[in-house]
Amino acid sequence: MATWNSSSSSPAASPSRFISYRRRTKASSPPRRPSSESPPRKMRSIADIMAKSTPVVVEQEQDDSYGDVTCEKCHSGERDDELLLCDKCDKGFHMKCLRPIVVRVPIGPWVCVDCSDQRPVRSLSQKKIMHFFRIEKQIDQTEKSQLSQETRKHRRRSCSLTVKKRRRKLLPMVPSEDPEQRLAQMGTLASALTALGIKYSDDLTYVPGMAPRSANRSKFEKGGMQVLSKEDLETLEVCRAMYRRGECPPLVVVFDPLEGYTVEADGPIKDLTFIAEYTGDVDYLKNRENDDCDSIMTLLLSEDPSKTLVICPDKYGNISRFMSGINNHNRFAKKKQNCKCVRYSVNGECRVLLVATRDIAKGERLYYDYNGYEHEYPTHHFF
Repeated sequence: MATWNSSSSSPAASPSRFISYRRRTKASSPPRRPSSESPPRKMRSIADIMAKSTPVVVEQEQDDSYGDVTCEKCHSGERDDELLLCDKCDKGFHMKCLRPIVVRVPIGPWVCVDCSDQRPVRSLSQKKIMHFFRIEKQIDQTEKSQLSQETRKHRRRSCSLTVKKRRRKLLPMVPSEDPEQRLAQMGTLASALTALGIKYSDDLTYVPGMAPRSANRSKFEKGGMQVLSKEDLETLEVCRAMYRRGECPPLVVVFDPLEGYTVEADGPIKDLTFIAEYTGDVDYLKNRENDDCDSIMTLLLSEDPSKTLVICPDKYGNISRFMSGINNHNRFAKKKQNCKCVRYSVNGECRVLLVATRDIAKGERLYYDYNGYEHEYPTHHFF
């Protein structure tokens, strides 16, 4: 009996063909999650989360470091809306307790008097005073005598006008006769202007970016403006020429702890005497609505409020910058008034002149009404 040897590789030796095959398998399924993992959750909207969430209240420590601030002058913490905090020492001061009084809340940083690094202004030499006011060189004695005679004639001609108040003619100022005294008077003004960083100017200034000179026309005044007469215009020109020669009215600028810088008569001044012209930068009122300058003067009241002009003596000015205003809400303060500001039309332009309203004695301080006839400036806090 023949047998099949499985180890033989010859096909003749095998009674049948051996066919090898593989088992067909199914596609592999994705791996299953372990039984411990939970099925994926559906994402909720933020509105659902916020609706079901419980608000958490975080208690924050309130900053009460300024809650007990009191005024260093009156030792009261009332009227906290008027308390100014020094940016250096954090001490509080009421605006009305400061000397001089602060009219508006300062814009930007503010420091008290003790922390201020403002240096005291030293006295100026004669050469510096002459250069500060741009005084012309002295003329010879013949021309000086002629000018003094013209001035005396003009004063004699105007003496009779002081009795007749209805005509209201202006008188030229009478400077001090002593040149050293005039130099000392001008030195007080130069020191005060230098302390405030103001440049001297005896005329209106027009700076690019502010109101142009073409906007200053008296014809734009609401209701019209009184025109300066020919005689008064001559008086104004005489006084301007005297200023250029270094002959100023007998006035000194002094510092008062209550009122700040103020003007005091250093000699007798007659009624209706021209004191000075209010000078400074001319700008539109709309540009100065939030200005903290306390000496803004109305120059032109227009029918169109956007064309109303004011004088701002914060960069340029003269002695009118330091003349004090009265509290026109107090009948006792009105008795101190000895000057007035009048707006005139001078050669078609608006000007503000300061004139004495009565005889002023030596040592008397000069006061006038800031408002004039408009009654728009708040003076209830004035002394």
